Amino acid sequence: MTRGAETKQQTARRFNGRVTLIVVFFGLLASSLIARAVHLQVFNKDFLNEQADTRHLRVEKISAHRGTITDRNGEPLAISTPVDSIWANPKELAPAVDEVPQLARVLGVDSQQLIRRITRSMDKEFLYLKRRLSPEKAKEVLALKLPGVNVQREYRRYYPAGEVSGHLIGFTDIDDDGQEGLELAFNHWLAGEMGAKRVLKDRHGRSVENVESIRPPHHGKELRTSIDLRIQYVAYRTLKAAIQTHSAESGSIVVLDVQTGEVLAIVNQPTYNPNDRSQFSAERYRNRAITDIFEPGSSIKPLVVAAALESGEYRPSSVIDTAPGYVVVGPKTIEDSRNLGRISLTTILARSSNVGATKLAMSLQSDQLWNTMTKFGLGSLTASGFPGESAGLLTHFNHWRPISQATLAYGYGLSVTPLQLAQAYGVLGSSGKLRPISLVALDQPADGDQIISSDSATAVRRMLEEVVRPGGTGTGAAVTGYRVAGKTGTSWKFAAGGYSKDKYISVFAGLAPASNPRLAVVVVIDEPTGELYYGGDVAAPVFADVMSESLRLLAVPPDALPARDPGSIIQAMSR
Repeated sequence: MTRGAETKQQTARRFNGRVTLIVVFFGLLASSLIARAVHLQVFNKDFLNEQADTRHLRVEKISAHRGTITDRNGEPLAISTPVDSIWANPKELAPAVDEVPQLARVLGVDSQQLIRRITRSMDKEFLYLKRRLSPEKAKEVLALKLPGVNVQREYRRYYPAGEVSGHLIGFTDIDDDGQEGLELAFNHWLAGEMGAKRVLKDRHGRSVENVESIRPPHHGKELRTSIDLRIQYVAYRTLKAAIQTHSAESGSIVVLDVQTGEVLAIVNQPTYNPNDRSQFSAERYRNRAITDIFEPGSSIKPLVVAAALESGEYRPSSVIDTAPGYVVVGPKTIEDSRNLGRISLTTILARSSNVGATKLAMSLQSDQLWNTMTKFGLGSLTASGFPGESAGLLTHFNHWRPISQATLAYGYGLSVTPLQLAQAYGVLGSSGKLRPISLVALDQPADGDQIISSDSATAVRRMLEEVVRPGGTGTGAAVTGYRVAGKTGTSWKFAAGGYSKDKYISVFAGLAPASNPRLAVVVVIDEPTGELYYGGDVAAPVFADVMSESLRLLAVPPDALPARDPGSIIQAMSR
């Protein structure tokens, strides 16, 4: 064999050896891969499934809608409508930053600002991009198929009655938590409890399948208020017109069901629309009828007369000598517009005699007068539970001076809310019973506490009817077909250094039908301007309009129908 042939054989053997080595190597490699695959898929399957679940299964919240608020007849005052909020995982969205301007255009936000928000939140896994979009707009966002961008179903509060009931209902924040009014007071009742579910997501973070329900959502409960939206609208419309007519600073009206203690209407001016967040300011959204206090002026006199009757020292026929038309108490001279001489308790109210009320109050023991006033609810919170309610101001009799007791008789030196005043008049209308105030419709009204005798309450009510009849100060409050019992009030507003001489509060508080009262209505007009500012001129006509329409809506039978001529009846029967 030649040397060349031998060399070729050696080369062939080396090549075959290398080929064999390579084949063996790849054979072993394939065997190891097959063994690894068998190990993972057969013996370690649970581990792999767990790892896959960790990467693709997520727990998502299921939003619960807030409970509906309705009036007593089921008319909606606050409802929750579905909206969608767009959120993203900044880490997943960052690689697609070039597409963010398109996302910003759909969301209606500035693209550069959105990019800055995303890049500044790279350490987070959750970032809201836009809250409360319409479902249609949310579909546009999802159609972009951006990585890490997701949608979350939420609910937005809507108030069908708008500014008509805004002060009472209040509003919620962007997270649907109550912030004012009944939304805040009953937040625990209205708020729902979110549920949870496990979902399967793709590599872009989009949900592709609901795997299981972890916890079902619990929606909020419905709240049925005491408000009658029909009466609420009447009060709102009438008050707004009065404020405009008299160019007044503000005003409030409360309509109370005397027989149950339920508030059927409560309105204020100026008002706000809870659907428009640009109007949210404490000056506009506070419920003045419950939170603001004022000196009630002569509208407090019926309570003083009630205290006198309860003392046992006076009867409805008792007479007070007001001559010579004024009385001096300490450094102050209290006057009537003219000398009324000897007058009855009824005339004190009908003619609104400050001298008569002062002498009556000064003749009573201070603790006796104070006790009666507190029994009427003055100086205490009502049972309304409304956030920010004021208790008013009634100084303890231990701190009274003679002038304190004198000025209290005609409504100075104490402060009340319109709601408190309505509750006090409700006592006179319910034969002496103080019923808890309720802003929620009652299935079984409370019986109430008997704070004064039925005889005293009835007597004062009859006296108050003379206020509305010819010769009284409140003739403008008369309601055709009904007997009305009420009282005017006009007080100077307190200003720096004393009382203003050109700023007034005009009040009328009353009951109807006087024979068996169903409603108590309080009207307060703050700072009417122009020539008319007395309660009888400004507040009384407002009372008449609201009371008349409210009684009609409630189908309350008239108690003062005009007497018919017997001759006309006979003539009609003969036809």
